[in-house]
Amino acid sequence: MHLLDSLWTEWKIALRFLADNRMQTLLIIVGIGVGSAVIVFITALITGLQANVIERTLGTQAHIRILPLDEVNRVLPAADGALALILENPRAQRLRSISNWQDVRDALDGQTQLLAVSPLISGPAIARRGVARASVALMGIDPVRYQRIIPIAEDLIAGHFTVGAGHAVIGKELADDLGLGIGDKLRLDAGEGRETIVDIAGIFELGVRELDSRYVYLDLKQTQTLLDLPGGVTVIDTTVRDIFEAETIAARLARLTGLQAESWMATNGQLLNALRSQTMTTQMIRLFVGLSVAFGIASVLAVSVVQRTREIGILRAMGSPRGQILRVFLLQGGLLGLAGSGLGGLVGWSLVQVFNIFGPGLFFIPTDPTLIPVAMAVATVTGVLAAAAPARRAARLDPAVAIRYV
Repeated sequence: MHLLDSLWTEWKIALRFLADNRMQTLLIIVGIGVGSAVIVFITALITGLQANVIERTLGTQAHIRILPLDEVNRVLPAADGALALILENPRAQRLRSISNWQDVRDALDGQTQLLAVSPLISGPAIARRGVARASVALMGIDPVRYQRIIPIAEDLIAGHFTVGAGHAVIGKELADDLGLGIGDKLRLDAGEGRETIVDIAGIFELGVRELDSRYVYLDLKQTQTLLDLPGGVTVIDTTVRDIFEAETIAARLARLTGLQAESWMATNGQLLNALRSQTMTTQMIRLFVGLSVAFGIASVLAVSVVQRTREIGILRAMGSPRGQILRVFLLQGGLLGLAGSGLGGLVGWSLVQVFNIFGPGLFFIPTDPTLIPVAMAVATVTGVLAAAAPARRAARLDPAVAIRYV
Protein backbone atom coordinates (compact mmCIF):
# COMPACT_ATOMS: atom_id res chain seq x y z
CA MET A 1 0.00 0.00 0.00
CA HIS A 2 2.86 2.35 0.87
CA LEU A 3 4.50 1.52 -2.48
CA LEU A 4 1.30 2.35 -4.38
CA ASP A 5 0.96 5.66 -2.55
CA SER A 6 4.57 6.48 -3.37
CA LEU A 7 4.12 5.67 -7.05
CA TRP A 8 0.92 7.73 -7.22
CA THR A 9 2.75 10.66 -5.64
CA GLU A 10 5.55 10.39 -8.18
CA TRP A 11 3.04 10.35 -11.04
CA LYS A 12 1.29 13.46 -9.70
CA ILE A 13 4.57 15.33 -9.28
CA ALA A 14 5.76 14.34 -12.77
CA LEU A 15 2.49 15.44 -14.38
CA ARG A 16 2.52 18.68 -12.38
CA PHE A 17 6.05 19.53 -13.53
CA LEU A 18 5.06 18.89 -17.15
CA ALA A 19 1.83 20.89 -16.86
CA ASP A 20 3.47 23.92 -15.21
CA ASN A 21 5.44 24.70 -18.37
CA ARG A 22 2.90 23.78 -20.99
CA MET A 23 4.54 25.48 -23.95
CA GLN A 24 7.87 23.75 -23.34
CA THR A 25 6.12 20.38 -22.90
CA LEU A 26 4.01 20.93 -26.01
CA LEU A 27 7.03 21.81 -28.14
CA ILE A 28 9.01 18.73 -27.14
CA ILE A 29 5.94 16.49 -27.69
CA VAL A 30 5.50 17.98 -31.16
CA GLY A 31 9.21 17.45 -31.86
CA ILE A 32 9.03 13.83 -30.77
CA GLY A 33 5.83 13.45 -32.78
CA VAL A 34 7.50 14.71 -35.95
CA GLY A 35 10.39 12.29 -35.46
CA SER A 36 8.06 9.37 -34.79
CA ALA A 37 5.90 10.25 -37.80
CA VAL A 38 9.01 10.23 -40.00
CA ILE A 39 10.05 6.83 -38.64
CA VAL A 40 6.58 5.31 -39.10
CA PHE A 41 6.03 6.71 -42.60
CA ILE A 42 9.53 6.01 -43.94
CA THR A 43 9.53 2.48 -42.48
CA ALA A 44 6.12 1.71 -44.00
CA LEU A 45 7.12 3.30 -47.32
CA ILE A 46 10.40 1.39 -47.66
CA THR A 47 8.77 -1.86 -46.54
CA GLY A 48 5.99 -1.41 -49.08
CA LEU A 49 8.47 -0.51 -51.82
CA GLN A 50 10.60 -3.58 -51.08
CA ALA A 51 7.54 -5.85 -51.04
CA ASN A 52 6.41 -4.39 -54.37
CA VAL A 53 9.84 -4.81 -55.98
CA ILE A 54 10.13 -8.38 -54.71
CA GLU A 55 6.63 -9.24 -55.89
CA ARG A 56 7.25 -7.79 -59.36
CA THR A 57 10.61 -9.52 -59.67
CA LEU A 58 10.00 -12.87 -58.01
CA GLY A 59 6.40 -13.03 -59.17
CA THR A 60 7.69 -14.01 -62.61
CA GLN A 61 10.48 -16.39 -61.67
CA ALA A 62 11.32 -19.28 -59.36
CA HIS A 63 13.22 -18.71 -56.13
CA ILE A 64 15.62 -21.59 -56.82
CA ARG A 65 16.24 -23.42 -60.12
CA ILE A 66 17.73 -26.90 -60.26
CA LEU A 67 19.82 -27.33 -63.43
CA PRO A 68 22.05 -30.03 -64.94
CA LEU A 69 25.77 -29.72 -64.26
CA ASP A 70 27.75 -27.90 -66.96
CA GLU A 71 29.57 -30.10 -69.42
CA VAL A 72 33.35 -29.70 -69.29
CA ASN A 73 36.27 -30.88 -71.41
CA ARG A 74 38.19 -33.89 -70.19
CA VAL A 75 41.94 -33.68 -70.69
CA LEU A 76 43.60 -37.11 -70.99
CA PRO A 77 47.07 -37.45 -69.46
CA ALA A 78 49.96 -37.66 -71.93
CA ALA A 79 51.54 -41.06 -72.51
CA ASP A 80 54.85 -42.01 -70.82
CA GLY A 81 54.64 -39.04 -68.45
CA ALA A 82 55.24 -36.52 -71.24
CA LEU A 83 53.97 -32.96 -70.70
CA ALA A 84 51.23 -32.02 -73.15
CA LEU A 85 50.59 -28.33 -73.81
CA ILE A 86 47.09 -27.73 -75.11
CA LEU A 87 44.83 -24.74 -75.77
CA GLU A 88 41.47 -25.50 -74.18
CA ASN A 89 38.27 -23.68 -75.14
CA PRO A 90 35.16 -23.80 -72.93
CA ARG A 91 32.79 -26.53 -74.04
CA ALA A 92 29.54 -25.51 -75.72
CA GLN A 93 26.52 -26.35 -73.57
CA ARG A 94 23.90 -28.38 -75.44
CA LEU A 95 20.29 -28.67 -74.39
CA ARG A 96 20.10 -31.69 -72.12
CA SER A 97 17.80 -33.29 -69.58
CA ILE A 98 18.25 -33.71 -65.83
CA SER A 99 19.13 -37.35 -65.18
CA ASN A 100 16.49 -39.21 -63.14
CA TRP A 101 14.52 -35.98 -62.81
CA GLN A 102 11.49 -37.81 -61.39
CA ASP A 103 13.58 -38.97 -58.41
CA VAL A 104 14.96 -35.45 -57.98
CA ARG A 105 11.44 -34.01 -58.07
CA ASP A 106 10.23 -36.49 -55.45
CA ALA A 107 13.23 -35.72 -53.22
CA LEU A 108 12.52 -32.00 -53.47
CA ASP A 109 8.83 -32.57 -52.67
CA GLY A 110 9.98 -33.89 -49.30
CA GLN A 111 11.91 -30.74 -48.37
CA THR A 112 9.97 -28.71 -45.80
CA GLN A 113 11.71 -25.45 -46.79
CA LEU A 114 10.16 -25.64 -50.27
CA LEU A 115 6.62 -24.50 -50.95
CA ALA A 116 6.35 -25.71 -54.54
CA VAL A 117 8.31 -27.86 -57.01
CA SER A 118 7.69 -27.82 -60.74
CA PRO A 119 9.64 -29.62 -63.51
CA LEU A 120 9.73 -27.94 -66.90
CA ILE A 121 11.50 -28.20 -70.23
CA SER A 122 12.66 -25.01 -71.89
CA GLY A 123 14.37 -24.36 -75.19
CA PRO A 124 14.51 -22.03 -78.19
CA ALA A 125 12.32 -22.07 -81.27
CA ILE A 126 11.06 -19.86 -84.09
CA ALA A 127 7.40 -18.82 -84.10
CA ARG A 128 5.95 -18.15 -87.56
CA ARG A 129 2.66 -16.74 -88.78
CA GLY A 130 2.62 -15.95 -92.44
CA VAL A 131 5.76 -13.98 -93.23
CA ALA A 132 6.18 -12.82 -89.62
CA ARG A 133 8.77 -14.57 -87.45
CA ALA A 134 9.85 -14.26 -83.83
CA SER A 135 12.41 -15.99 -81.66
CA VAL A 136 10.63 -17.59 -78.70
CA ALA A 137 11.31 -19.74 -75.67
CA LEU A 138 9.22 -22.89 -75.47
CA MET A 139 8.08 -23.64 -71.92
CA GLY A 140 6.82 -27.17 -71.44
CA ILE A 141 5.10 -27.34 -68.05
CA ASP A 142 2.96 -29.35 -65.70
CA PRO A 143 0.14 -26.75 -65.41
CA VAL A 144 -0.91 -27.62 -61.86
CA ARG A 145 2.61 -27.61 -60.43
CA TYR A 146 3.83 -24.63 -62.46
CA GLN A 147 1.05 -22.31 -61.33
CA ARG A 148 2.18 -22.81 -57.74
CA ILE A 149 5.44 -21.19 -58.87
CA ILE A 150 4.06 -18.51 -61.21
CA PRO A 151 0.27 -18.05 -61.21
CA ILE A 152 0.00 -17.35 -64.93
CA ALA A 153 -3.78 -17.79 -64.92
CA GLU A 154 -4.07 -14.62 -62.79
CA ASP A 155 -2.24 -12.61 -65.49
CA LEU A 156 -4.37 -13.67 -68.45
CA ILE A 157 -5.88 -10.81 -70.44
CA ALA A 158 -7.70 -13.05 -72.92
CA GLY A 159 -8.77 -16.66 -73.23
CA HIS A 160 -8.02 -19.48 -70.80
CA PHE A 161 -4.87 -21.04 -69.43
CA THR A 162 -5.05 -24.28 -71.40
CA VAL A 163 -1.98 -26.18 -72.57
CA GLY A 164 -1.88 -29.58 -74.20
CA ALA A 165 -3.96 -31.11 -76.99
CA GLY A 166 -2.44 -28.66 -79.45
CA HIS A 167 -3.13 -25.53 -77.39
CA ALA A 168 -0.64 -22.88 -76.28
CA VAL A 169 -0.61 -19.74 -74.14
CA ILE A 170 1.54 -16.79 -75.25
CA GLY A 171 2.50 -13.29 -74.04
CA LYS A 172 0.80 -10.08 -75.09
CA GLU A 173 3.88 -8.64 -76.83
CA LEU A 174 4.31 -11.78 -78.93
CA ALA A 175 0.62 -11.78 -79.82
CA ASP A 176 0.87 -8.14 -80.93
CA ASP A 177 4.04 -8.74 -82.94
CA LEU A 178 2.56 -11.70 -84.85
CA GLY A 179 -1.01 -10.39 -84.99
CA LEU A 180 -2.42 -13.29 -83.00
CA GLY A 181 -5.70 -13.59 -81.16
CA ILE A 182 -7.59 -16.29 -79.30
CA GLY A 183 -8.22 -19.27 -81.60
CA ASP A 184 -5.55 -18.31 -84.17
CA LYS A 185 -2.93 -20.81 -85.25
CA LEU A 186 0.81 -20.47 -84.70
CA ARG A 187 3.59 -22.57 -86.25
CA LEU A 188 6.49 -23.45 -83.95
CA ASP A 189 9.77 -24.57 -85.50
CA ALA A 190 12.45 -26.02 -83.17
CA GLY A 191 14.84 -26.88 -86.02
CA GLU A 192 15.94 -30.10 -87.73
CA GLY A 193 12.45 -30.62 -89.09
CA ARG A 194 10.74 -30.62 -85.68
CA GLU A 195 7.74 -28.32 -85.93
CA THR A 196 4.07 -28.18 -85.00
CA ILE A 197 1.01 -25.95 -85.31
CA VAL A 198 -0.81 -24.90 -82.12
CA ASP A 199 -4.01 -23.01 -81.36
CA ILE A 200 -3.76 -19.92 -79.16
CA ALA A 201 -5.86 -20.64 -76.06
CA GLY A 202 -4.78 -17.70 -73.89
CA ILE A 203 -2.77 -14.49 -73.83
CA PHE A 204 -1.01 -13.30 -70.67
CA GLU A 205 0.69 -10.08 -69.59
CA LEU A 206 3.29 -10.39 -66.81
CA GLY A 207 4.48 -6.79 -67.18
CA VAL A 208 8.01 -7.91 -68.15
CA ARG A 209 8.59 -7.22 -71.84
CA GLU A 210 11.20 -9.96 -72.26
CA LEU A 211 8.78 -12.60 -70.97
CA ASP A 212 5.67 -11.22 -72.68
CA SER A 213 7.44 -11.24 -76.04
CA ARG A 214 9.13 -14.67 -75.83
CA TYR A 215 7.36 -17.20 -73.61
CA VAL A 216 5.16 -19.83 -75.28
CA TYR A 217 3.59 -22.26 -72.80
CA LEU A 218 2.92 -25.83 -73.95
CA ASP A 219 2.48 -29.12 -72.18
CA LEU A 220 5.49 -31.26 -71.26
CA LYS A 221 5.06 -34.01 -73.86
CA GLN A 222 4.66 -31.71 -76.84
CA THR A 223 7.69 -29.62 -75.83
CA GLN A 224 9.79 -32.73 -75.24
CA THR A 225 9.03 -33.85 -78.79
CA LEU A 226 9.81 -30.44 -80.31
CA LEU A 227 13.12 -30.14 -78.44
CA ASP A 228 14.08 -33.77 -79.05
CA LEU A 229 14.26 -34.63 -75.35
CA PRO A 230 11.65 -37.40 -75.01
CA GLY A 231 10.74 -37.90 -71.36
CA GLY A 232 13.21 -35.25 -70.18
CA VAL A 233 13.10 -31.90 -68.41
CA THR A 234 15.80 -29.22 -68.39
CA VAL A 235 14.92 -27.35 -65.18
CA ILE A 236 13.14 -27.95 -61.89
CA ASP A 237 11.76 -24.72 -60.42
CA THR A 238 11.10 -24.30 -56.70
CA THR A 239 9.86 -21.63 -54.30
CA VAL A 240 10.90 -21.24 -50.66
CA ARG A 241 9.21 -19.98 -47.52
CA ASP A 242 11.84 -17.35 -46.69
CA ILE A 243 13.09 -15.74 -49.88
CA PHE A 244 16.16 -14.27 -48.16
CA GLU A 245 17.27 -17.78 -47.18
CA ALA A 246 17.24 -18.88 -50.83
CA GLU A 247 21.03 -18.89 -51.23
CA THR A 248 21.55 -21.06 -48.15
CA ILE A 249 18.78 -23.45 -49.20
CA ALA A 250 20.19 -23.59 -52.76
CA ALA A 251 23.57 -24.71 -51.44
CA ARG A 252 21.86 -27.45 -49.42
CA LEU A 253 19.81 -28.60 -52.44
CA ALA A 254 22.94 -28.71 -54.60
CA ARG A 255 24.55 -31.10 -52.10
CA LEU A 256 21.35 -33.16 -51.90
CA THR A 257 20.82 -33.57 -55.64
CA GLY A 258 24.37 -33.30 -57.00
CA LEU A 259 23.08 -30.73 -59.53
CA GLN A 260 23.37 -26.99 -59.94
CA ALA A 261 21.05 -25.00 -57.67
CA GLU A 262 20.74 -21.37 -58.76
CA SER A 263 18.95 -18.97 -56.39
CA TRP A 264 17.30 -15.67 -57.26
CA MET A 265 19.84 -13.96 -54.97
CA ALA A 266 22.66 -15.12 -57.24
CA THR A 267 20.94 -14.10 -60.48
CA ASN A 268 19.59 -10.77 -59.20
CA GLY A 269 22.67 -9.37 -57.47
CA GLN A 270 21.86 -5.74 -58.25
CA LEU A 271 18.33 -6.10 -56.90
CA LEU A 272 19.63 -7.69 -53.71
CA ASN A 273 22.15 -4.87 -53.23
CA ALA A 274 19.38 -2.32 -53.75
CA LEU A 275 17.17 -4.01 -51.14
CA ARG A 276 20.03 -4.12 -48.65
CA SER A 277 20.82 -0.46 -49.30
CA GLN A 278 17.20 0.49 -48.70
CA THR A 279 17.15 -1.46 -45.44
CA MET A 280 20.39 0.19 -44.31
CA THR A 281 19.02 3.62 -45.21
CA THR A 282 15.89 2.96 -43.15
CA GLN A 283 17.99 1.87 -40.17
CA MET A 284 20.16 4.99 -40.43
CA ILE A 285 17.09 7.24 -40.56
CA ARG A 286 15.68 5.52 -37.47
CA LEU A 287 18.98 5.87 -35.64
CA PHE A 288 19.46 9.58 -36.30
CA VAL A 289 15.81 10.46 -35.66
CA GLY A 290 15.97 8.44 -32.42
CA LEU A 291 19.12 10.28 -31.35
CA SER A 292 17.51 13.64 -32.05
CA VAL A 293 14.48 12.63 -29.97
CA ALA A 294 16.71 11.46 -27.11
CA PHE A 295 18.77 14.66 -27.09
CA GLY A 296 15.59 16.74 -27.23
CA ILE A 297 14.12 14.99 -24.19
CA ALA A 298 17.41 15.17 -22.30
CA SER A 299 17.81 18.90 -22.96
CA VAL A 300 14.25 19.71 -21.89
CA LEU A 301 14.58 17.73 -18.67
CA ALA A 302 17.99 19.26 -17.97
CA VAL A 303 16.38 22.70 -18.18
CA SER A 304 13.53 21.43 -16.03
CA VAL A 305 15.97 20.39 -13.29
CA VAL A 306 17.39 23.92 -13.20
CA GLN A 307 13.90 25.44 -13.20
CA ARG A 308 12.68 23.10 -10.46
CA THR A 309 15.70 23.27 -8.20
CA ARG A 310 13.82 24.90 -5.30
CA GLU A 311 10.86 22.53 -5.62
CA ILE A 312 13.24 19.57 -5.64
CA GLY A 313 14.97 20.97 -2.52
CA ILE A 314 11.65 21.35 -0.74
CA LEU A 315 10.63 17.79 -1.64
CA ARG A 316 13.96 16.49 -0.36
CA ALA A 317 13.60 18.52 2.86
CA MET A 318 10.10 17.06 3.37
CA GLY A 319 11.59 13.57 3.33
CA SER A 320 11.39 12.52 -0.30
CA PRO A 321 14.22 10.03 -0.89
CA ARG A 322 16.64 10.37 -3.78
CA GLY A 323 15.02 7.39 -5.51
CA GLN A 324 11.66 9.12 -5.61
CA ILE A 325 13.13 12.27 -7.20
CA LEU A 326 14.95 10.03 -9.70
CA ARG A 327 11.74 8.25 -10.64
CA VAL A 328 9.84 11.54 -11.06
CA PHE A 329 12.18 12.68 -13.84
CA LEU A 330 12.35 9.22 -15.41
CA LEU A 331 8.56 9.25 -15.52
CA GLN A 332 8.64 12.61 -17.25
CA GLY A 333 10.98 11.25 -19.91
CA GLY A 334 8.79 8.21 -20.45
CA LEU A 335 5.60 10.28 -20.63
CA LEU A 336 7.12 12.67 -23.15
CA GLY A 337 8.27 9.78 -25.32
CA LEU A 338 4.91 8.02 -25.05
CA ALA A 339 2.80 11.09 -25.81
CA GLY A 340 5.04 12.29 -28.64
CA SER A 341 5.29 8.88 -30.28
CA GLY A 342 1.54 8.35 -29.97
CA LEU A 343 0.94 11.64 -31.78
CA GLY A 344 3.63 10.82 -34.33
CA GLY A 345 2.27 7.32 -34.91
CA LEU A 346 -1.17 8.75 -35.67
CA VAL A 347 0.31 11.31 -38.07
CA GLY A 348 2.51 8.67 -39.75
CA TRP A 349 -0.44 6.31 -40.17
CA SER A 350 -2.48 9.16 -41.67
CA LEU A 351 0.32 9.94 -44.13
CA VAL A 352 0.36 6.29 -45.22
CA GLN A 353 -3.40 6.38 -45.87
CA VAL A 354 -3.09 9.67 -47.78
CA PHE A 355 -0.32 8.14 -49.92
CA ASN A 356 -2.42 5.06 -50.66
CA ILE A 357 -5.45 7.16 -51.63
CA PHE A 358 -3.89 10.14 -53.42
CA GLY A 359 -0.42 8.80 -54.26
CA PRO A 360 0.89 7.95 -57.74
CA GLY A 361 -0.66 4.49 -57.57
CA LEU A 362 2.63 2.71 -58.26
CA PHE A 363 2.22 0.45 -55.26
CA PHE A 364 0.17 0.08 -52.09
CA ILE A 365 1.80 0.62 -48.69
CA PRO A 366 0.63 -2.10 -46.29
CA THR A 367 -0.01 -0.99 -42.71
CA ASP A 368 1.78 -3.25 -40.24
CA PRO A 369 -0.41 -3.28 -37.09
CA THR A 370 2.68 -3.72 -34.89
CA LEU A 371 4.60 -0.75 -36.34
CA ILE A 372 3.00 2.01 -34.27
CA PRO A 373 3.00 0.11 -30.93
CA VAL A 374 6.64 -0.83 -31.46
CA ALA A 375 7.52 2.78 -32.32
CA MET A 376 5.74 4.00 -29.16
CA ALA A 377 7.51 1.42 -27.00
CA VAL A 378 10.91 2.35 -28.43
CA ALA A 379 10.22 6.08 -28.00
CA THR A 380 9.11 5.54 -24.40
CA VAL A 381 12.24 3.56 -23.55
CA THR A 382 14.33 6.21 -25.33
CA GLY A 383 12.64 8.90 -23.25
CA VAL A 384 13.40 7.06 -20.00
CA LEU A 385 17.04 6.53 -20.99
CA ALA A 386 17.40 10.15 -22.11
CA ALA A 387 16.02 11.29 -18.76
CA ALA A 388 18.57 9.26 -16.79
CA ALA A 389 21.30 11.93 -16.65
CA PRO A 390 18.98 14.87 -15.68
CA ALA A 391 17.20 12.59 -13.17
CA ARG A 392 20.47 11.63 -11.47
CA ARG A 393 21.46 15.28 -11.27
CA ALA A 394 18.11 16.17 -9.67
CA ALA A 395 18.38 13.29 -7.17
CA ARG A 396 21.87 14.41 -6.08
CA LEU A 397 20.84 17.97 -5.23
CA ASP A 398 21.53 18.91 -1.60
CA PRO A 399 18.23 20.06 -0.02
CA ALA A 400 19.77 23.02 1.85
CA VAL A 401 21.58 24.31 -1.23
CA ALA A 402 18.55 23.73 -3.48
CA ILE A 403 16.15 25.64 -1.24
CA ARG A 404 18.44 28.70 -1.22
CA TYR A 405 18.66 28.54 -5.06
CA VAL A 406 17.21 31.61 -6.75
